[in-house]
Amino acid sequence: MSDLVFIAFDNEQKAEEVRDRVLGMQREYLIDIGDAVIAVRDDKGRVKLNQLMNTTAAGAASGALWGTLIGWLFMMPLAGAAVGAAGGALGGALTDVGINDADMKRQADEALKPGMAGLFLLIRKMTTDKVLEDLKGAGGTVIKTSFDHALEEKLRQALDSAAPPPPAPPAETPAA
Repeated sequence: MSDLVFIAFDNEQKAEEVRDRVLGMQREYLIDIGDAVIAVRDDKGRVKLNQLMNTTAAGAASGALWGTLIGWLFMMPLAGAAVGAAGGALGGALTDVGINDADMKRQADEALKPGMAGLFLLIRKMTTDKVLEDLKGAGGTVIKTSFDHALEEKLRQALDSAAPPPPAPPAETPAA
């Protein structure tokens, strides 16, 4: 079962930085993310979502490929590609993968002040101790999670705590 986490930050750059950290941990197999979306509330109060993947573009590319293949069967590959791309783009635009966009916008609208950003993470699984260690000192305020109370508190503490100091360089020994 997946868990949903919503963390608010003072600005979009900080939210992007933390999302990049989480995606880096995913490349190290410490966390498995189903979705990672940044919600930004602009100065006019509107909420904009920065998705990881553009479902419309992905749908258009997939539709064009399938349309071309089907078009070859009927000796009209260009027509097949055009129809497939249009259908795929429409399907991609109507597809909501991961976290529900309407719910994210509503929650961000309630929690974020103008100029702030929020990071929504849909976490499938994670190596909790290592992920929390990597998030130490990241900042941000936990708005909502589906974690149990103990894990949610550990996340709050990790975000609030000071970042670990960088390792000291090895001592130089004088040459003889």
